[in-house]
Amino acid sequence: MQTQGQSEAEMLNLFTDDAVYVEPFTGAERSHSGREAVRAALREGWKQPLPDMRIQIDEVAVDGDVTRARWTCFSPALPGGSGRGENTFTLRGGLIARLETRFLR
Repeated sequence: MQTQGQSEAEMLNLFTDDAVYVEPFTGAERSHSGREAVRAALREGWKQPLPDMRIQIDEVAVDGDVTRARWTCFSPALPGGSGRGENTFTLRGGLIARLETRFLR
C-alpha cells in the first residue's frame, strides 16, 4: 500500500520542473509556476476535499500535445449536487508542462 507522500511524489513526477498550473478554485483564476508551486496548490485543495465527491469523465479530446478532458463533479456540497469543468493538459516530452482547469457553465 502506498503512502500519501509516495502518491503525491508519483503524481508530481508527471509534471515538468517548470510546469504551470492555472486553476479557479479560490473564485479567481490563479497561476502557479514550477513543480513546487504546483505541489503547494494541490496540497491546498487536498486539505478540504468535497464530501462524497465523485468525478465522471465526460469527454476526452487529443490534438497533438494538448489533451482536453471535460468532467462532471458530483458532491452534495455543490449547488445542485454537481458542477462541470474542463482540464487542458499541454505535454512536453511526455510530461505535463501546463495544466489549466476551468469551470463550465
